Amino acid sequence: MDARLRDSLTGLDLKAEINRLRREKNAIILAHYYQTPDLQDIADFVGDSLELSRKAAETDADVIAFCGVRFMAEVAKILSPQKTVILPDMDAGCSLEDSCPPDEFGRFRAAHPDHLSLTYINCSAAVKAHSDIIVTSSSAEKIINALPKDQKILFAPDKHLGAWLMKKTGRDMLLWDGTCIVHEAFSETELLKLKALHPEAPVAAHPECPAHILDHADMIGSTSAILKFALESPSETIIVATEPHIIHQMEKSAPGKTFIGAPGADGKCSCNMCPFMALNTMEKLYVALRDLEPRIEVPDDLRLRALLPLNRMLAIASGAATDLTPAQTFPPVTGD
Repeated sequence: MDARLRDSLTGLDLKAEINRLRREKNAIILAHYYQTPDLQDIADFVGDSLELSRKAAETDADVIAFCGVRFMAEVAKILSPQKTVILPDMDAGCSLEDSCPPDEFGRFRAAHPDHLSLTYINCSAAVKAHSDIIVTSSSAEKIINALPKDQKILFAPDKHLGAWLMKKTGRDMLLWDGTCIVHEAFSETELLKLKALHPEAPVAAHPECPAHILDHADMIGSTSAILKFALESPSETIIVATEPHIIHQMEKSAPGKTFIGAPGADGKCSCNMCPFMALNTMEKLYVALRDLEPRIEVPDDLRLRALLPLNRMLAIASGAATDLTPAQTFPPVTGD
């Protein structure tokens, strides 16, 4: 945001103005757990990326303001093509998405035509369009277990999530070499020091963490699963190995407990805050609602191709799908 625009917002009651624009534009505000507390608190819904997009699709809102990262807003547009979808900062990307360019992934798929492509939702719409089934961290294990035992699988883009799923399911998978910069920042040495200081505290970790972190976890799961565990655990102190802004929801729901973010190499957790999520601010949300920009656009042919593997995930997860063979026969996509 340039200095002139920032100066023009000085003295503005951002919360009141955002609420006014929300009413005027018939907008719904979504915030991922990794957003700053002020954005979480002003949102209509706070949650995981797919959960948020599905909730927004069920509303009569004309506008979806997605406080998250670009691939999440793309999913909202894929599921709600008739709605205007805005992202406060279009530069809010994702290291996993960046690690998997669509053209390279298309060539990877073409080189392994006998493999079914399971793709983590943290990727671009164009990569989704190359995939057979999209998975989330909460649905992936069930979907893998539903596939025929002799079906070859390639998994992208998160190699740590893929390796954890291989361990959980016993299935051998060909993994794309992608990682999340946030979950790779945790230090095993510093985590062990923290566990020694709080021997009674369980560790809840996201499966995007490397194995040397997951090996010390008492619970491994999605952000929603981590939140549920933290609230239901009888432990008074819990160590949280994922982006630390989720602790805001934990502290709101269980103010009597102590939640400690797993440390980075310097013994602190500040390096584990997602720099992409941090690009969204209250000021940028206000401007996005005011101008209905920047908008997420997904060409309709690409949207339909990306929607197919998303729908397959939902069908398999619900037990409704019976055709589990590779489905995509589309020509390569060269960009987003």
